[in-house]
This record gives sequence, C-alpha cells and structure tokens, in this order.
Amino acid sequence: MTQHLAALNLPTAEGQAATPAAADAARRPGWWRDAVIYQVYPRSFADADGDGMGDLAGIRSRLPYLRELGVDAVWLSPFYSSPQADAGYDVADYRVVDPMFGDLADAQGLVTDAHALGLRVIVDIVPNHASDQHSWFRQALREGPGSPLRSRFHFRSGKGETGELPPNDWESIFGGPAWTRTENPDGTPGEWYLHLFAPQQPDFDWDSPAVADEFRSILRFWLDLGVDGFRIDVAHGLVKAAGLPDIGLHDQLRLLGNDVLPFFDQDGVHEIYRDWRRILDEYGTDPGTRRIAVAEAWTPSVERTANYLRPDELHQAFNFQYLGTAWEAEPLRAVVQATLDSMRPVGAPATWVLSNHDVVRHLTRFGHGDREQDTRRARAATLLMLALPGSAYLYQGEELGLPEVLDLPDAARQDPAFARARGTAAEGQEGMRDGCRVPMPWSGSVAPYGFGPVEGGPSWLPQPAEWAKLSVEAQTGDASSTLELYRRALAARRAHPALGTGDSVEWLDAPQGALAFRRSTSDGVFVCTVNTSAAPLALPAPGRLLLASADLAPTVPGADVLLPADSTVWWTC
Repeated sequence: MTQHLAALNLPTAEGQAATPAAADAARRPGWWRDAVIYQVYPRSFADADGDGMGDLAGIRSRLPYLRELGVDAVWLSPFYSSPQADAGYDVADYRVVDPMFGDLADAQGLVTDAHALGLRVIVDIVPNHASDQHSWFRQALREGPGSPLRSRFHFRSGKGETGELPPNDWESIFGGPAWTRTENPDGTPGEWYLHLFAPQQPDFDWDSPAVADEFRSILRFWLDLGVDGFRIDVAHGLVKAAGLPDIGLHDQLRLLGNDVLPFFDQDGVHEIYRDWRRILDEYGTDPGTRRIAVAEAWTPSVERTANYLRPDELHQAFNFQYLGTAWEAEPLRAVVQATLDSMRPVGAPATWVLSNHDVVRHLTRFGHGDREQDTRRARAATLLMLALPGSAYLYQGEELGLPEVLDLPDAARQDPAFARARGTAAEGQEGMRDGCRVPMPWSGSVAPYGFGPVEGGPSWLPQPAEWAKLSVEAQTGDASSTLELYRRALAARRAHPALGTGDSVEWLDAPQGALAFRRSTSDGVFVCTVNTSAAPLALPAPGRLLLASADLAPTVPGADVLLPADSTVWWTC
C-alpha cells in the first residue's frame, strides 16, 4: 500500500519554517554550483535499530556529524520499497519507504532535520528500470501477451523457429544476455523482456505515455515532501534506439564510455529531461532554493555529458571521465581542462568525484598495496579535487581514509554482478562492489564499531578489525588524521573567496609529474600545487601556506619549497 503525505499529515516544503542555518544556506547563489555533496549509502551508514542494516533513523542521528564535516548536501541512495535484488536499485514502489529503512515519516523527519542544519537532501530516482515485483510488471506477466501493461516495458517475441533465441544480441551490464524469457499463463514459453541489469530489473519503455506520466507524479511526490533534488540513476539509458538493433559485438561492457550504444546515450533522453526541468522549475527558480537534478550519465566524452546540462535540462552530471583518470599529472590536467571547456558553453558547473558505491574506493584504486603510501596519495587526490572549480562529491567513509575491502567471503557478498559473473570472468562487472559498501566505523574497538547500537552486534557485511583505528572517534581531534584533513579542507574551501564556484583555472609552469594552477577573484588569489610522482619535487613557493596533504617544511613566499611525493598543497596569495 502506498504511503501518502496527506495520510500522515506531514508538512510540504512550503509549510516548513526556515531555521537560521537553512536561511544562511538559502542565501548562497546557485547553491549547487559549488556544493560539496556527500553520498550516503543507507545500508551502510548507521543502524539505529540494531538489525545489522543501516536505516533512515540512523542517518538522521548522524546528520550533525555531516554538518560538522562541512558538506552542503546529502545524497541518499535508494531507500524505496524493494526486494533488494540489487540493493534497492530494483524499486517495487517509488512512493513507499522499504520497512528495512523505516517509513515515510522517517524520510520526512530526515529532510526536516537536514534543513534545520542547513543541509540539502538529494534522493536517488531510478527511471530506467523497476523491480520485477512492481505492480505493473506483475500484472503484465499475469495477463500474458497482448496485455496493455506490456507496452510499459520492452516485451518482444524471440528469434528462431519457436522464439527460443533472444530478440537481439544485447548484453546485460551485470553479465549474460539482457533478455529473459517469460512463461505464459498456460505454462508455455512466452515473450522475452529486456533488462540491461539484473533479470529482476525489467527496463521501462519510455515510448509509453503512462511511464512518463508516472514519473512526473513521482517527482512531484518527493518534491512536495521537501527534497532538494534528484540523482538520476542510469540517466543515459531511458531511450533505446528504434527497432532495438543488434550491436554485432561480444563483451559489450568494454564499449561503455567509448561508443554511443543503441541502449545508452540516445538523443531522445533529452526531451525527457526538458520535461523534468519544467517540473523542477514549478517549485521555484530562485538560485538559493532551486530544486535540482543530477545525471548519472556514462557517455563517451565530457562533450556528450554536457548535452545533459543545457540550460533547459539538468543542473549537474557526474564526471566519470575524471573518476576514471589515473593519478598522473598530464592525464589529470587534460581531463580537468576538457571538463571545464565542455561545461562552460552550456553554463553548467563542473563536478568532480573520486569514489562512489559502484567503484573501488580511490585509496585502493590509486594505490599499490602499501597502506601508508596509498593513504598519502588518496589525501593528495582529495585536496586536488576540492581545489577545482565547481561541485565535488564525497562518498561515505572516504573522509576516514577507508580502503576497499578485498577479502570479503563469497557467502557474504550480495552484489548481483558477482553471482552472474562467477565462472564467466570476461563478462559483466567484476562483482567487487560490495567491497566499497562495508558499513562505516564510528566508534569503539569491537565490531560493528558503532555502526549499530550494540557492541558486538550484527552488520550486513563484515568490517575489518583494522577499521577500529579508522573510526570517527579514533580520528577526531588527531590533527594528522584524514578526517581532520577533510574538515580543514572543507572549511578552507568555504572561507576562501577563490575556491568553490568558477569555470576556469590558470595553469602555471610546473616540473614533470606536477601540476600547478591559480584561481583568482577580486577578493583573493589561490594556488594549488600537486606532485603526482614518487619523489619530492622543488618549485618556488607561490604564496603563504594554506593547507597541505602531507608534512611540509616551513616556507617563505618565492623561495623554493620541496613538495613531498604524492602530495597536494594549497597556497593563498
């Protein structure tokens, strides 16, 4: 049964009084243009009821920590009603909170509390596919071929003499074919349905007016509850090429991000987002309070990503090109410049991200298995990201210097890609996403380290024993800790007039293996120097030391300074 706002007598955004913190946040022009947005993976952030699974009440209790950290907004991965075949990205009802996370009153309370602390709330929306337990899909299966509900998904007859072959050669992102054959109500083999991800996630057909109408209603439902925006899952996948043509190649996953595929980044998606933009603008166009939408769009280039950000479409898009760039000076400079050059013509802010719930944590991804060196490099990468103009995304736990957990037992893994890829290593994702989703360590010396309310209580994924030393409690007050570095960096980013919003950098001369750039406003000048090499590098100190990711000898402006290996230094002039 759908939970409704009216039934709970909950206030809409228009009925909420603005607190001083919220009013201060609202005064910032174009708040999303320089926002630092913190991703919360609800399963793994905080468990209030002690069942081993994170929940909305747990998140709500930790909002003051996020405010103290210095972020501007919280992005919540899905918490909707779901069988959890893909950790909530298989949605059965978009207007219901799954009982494992709480209820709609918990969601409203979280939004209200966040706003009181001056934090925005962005929620995931999953428009490319639903759960196979969605009422539409279940009815379509019950009614069989010819059901009007089948036009809302991609049902097709199979190839071959008896329809025994899939309708085309598309492959699932999770490995294996992107089609599953149904069984008719009389027990005979039936049509096939498309699922670009798991078989439990049938793709919507956005040529159906009913699909577009439903998502307009879903957007308004959550906007009325008070959320500040949406992160659009698989934003590039909603429209498929007419006729669903074959690709003609195997291992299609290797083409992602390199070619425009018949199921991704089709031009028809842009009309959908122009429609969504009109809905968002119904809730106000003041830059300080505007509701926004962020595209998760895997495209072949940042130029194509910019198409999603034209003035009448979305507000931000994830920068996967930056996320995928190695820790090397020249490639980093190239992707930064290409990003800024692509965003500028459409007037959109650049975004920067190093980790999220789908990729190996950047401490491990950039590293070589030496924890001290890997941590040093991750800290440097973070300061570089936060120095760039635009908006930055943080993934829960990166501020603690958490590594990827690489030794989870097979029995504990829940990523559907892992199960589908076993025995077929060349197909699908690597099945390693669980390693970046291990629950947060908050305090104490015994697992689950404050994740739940009981020492020694359950955790849906096991945490390494070494995480006791990485907990929030263990790092708070330790000036050398990664957590305190993040706090200082975010405070400096907010305070310095040349940090945050902007659309360009001025590159300065730097030795091989290093980057240096200047950002200037009428109120101040900022310089960032980065050493991506494994050896110290000397260069003239460009100003007064503001912040460094590694220990730095005392400096005098203009005199040579030795940048430690794998370090980033901020200077003010």
